[in-house]
Amino acid sequence: MSTRTESNISESGLDEGLVLVLNCGSSSIKFALYDAAEHPLPKRPMWSGKAVDIGGPNVTYEDSDTPCGPLRTEDDGRRPYVAAIDYIRARVRKRVGQRRLIGVAHRVVHGGPKYSHPVRMDAEVLADLKSYIPLAPLHQPYALEAIAALMDGVPDLPQVACFDTSFHYTMPKVEKQLGLPHEVWDKGLRRYGFHGLSYEYMALSLPELYGDISKGKVIVAHLGSGASLCAMEDLKSQSTTMGFSVLDGLMMGTRPGTLDPGAILFLMESEKLSLKDMTRMLYHKSGLLGVSGLSPEPRVLLARENEEGEVGERIRDAMRLYVRRVIRQIGSLIAMMNGIDMLVFTAGVGENSAEIRRRILEGMTYFGIKVDQEANKANAPVISTPDSAVKVVIQPTNEEWIAARHAVQLLLGKEQ
Repeated sequence: MSTRTESNISESGLDEGLVLVLNCGSSSIKFALYDAAEHPLPKRPMWSGKAVDIGGPNVTYEDSDTPCGPLRTEDDGRRPYVAAIDYIRARVRKRVGQRRLIGVAHRVVHGGPKYSHPVRMDAEVLADLKSYIPLAPLHQPYALEAIAALMDGVPDLPQVACFDTSFHYTMPKVEKQLGLPHEVWDKGLRRYGFHGLSYEYMALSLPELYGDISKGKVIVAHLGSGASLCAMEDLKSQSTTMGFSVLDGLMMGTRPGTLDPGAILFLMESEKLSLKDMTRMLYHKSGLLGVSGLSPEPRVLLARENEEGEVGERIRDAMRLYVRRVIRQIGSLIAMMNGIDMLVFTAGVGENSAEIRRRILEGMTYFGIKVDQEANKANAPVISTPDSAVKVVIQPTNEEWIAARHAVQLLLGKEQ
């Protein structure tokens, strides 16, 4: 199919168009195609897929119509990530058929102090966002690489950046400030918070399901390979556990979470670690992987938790620390809000690990939480008992739909 079909967005065809969402990680690209002609925008994409292990020896591709298999591109010297983008673009063109692609929405982790809302991409915005790469080195470069590749290949195709930091702009200043000299605030050094597209989805979906209680004091636990908590009141972010970077807060798969800065200074001095060495330790070698010495995945560690010897002990240490950090930081957010009405589990671990949820909730009986263990084992939508002082629910997240929704609103001016 021609580039014209990919980028033709004449006024007569806008409302019949499709929106593509790209969620780009360091070695993976997830994508989803939404039908902007339907109103309201469907929460389920009409087509989706992913490419994984990009840059590795076993890069694979799959989509709704195609089973998982090797991703094959011509070896023409291009960077693997750009080659994967081009492959996905070709598959999208084939799937779009005679309909128009009206735009591409990207999940971009960091909007810095400047971008509080989704924005249409151009060269100036791209340059701004590149300056935030040091703030999110695991994610920011890859979304921007995809944006740049599409700008080069289909310059007339509108692109929209949707920021994980945007949802937390409602936090009061006291939650954003750091205990550092005041002049660093003017340089953009502050607590931003992340996973905003996920939390925004909760702010939209919870009232539909649970009514007024969701407008009260709510804590959402986004537990995945990256993990954070968000305290919401009146469906707006009041506080969150991630801060200036995605290293802060809860312990994660490979990231340590909250850490005494003195420990970093000590390690750099005593072990003669370079900035690059320290960065690698904090982003790639810490968290569950670092403590257990085995895996960043809770399900893998749970399966081997009863092993004897040093391996088993390190796994148990990692799981105890992981759960304890979640309990401690939920407690701190409850104190900050002076109460809690609802606790929400979401993302890969939060939605699917009954055992992790059980351990977290067992440490929160002080707050009057009572759990229906059978409902928890079944991953039911509501896992608290009717007489629980706090409603506890599981709500799958939908970041891609949020990004598509923003693109439709920005490009078409259609409220969803």
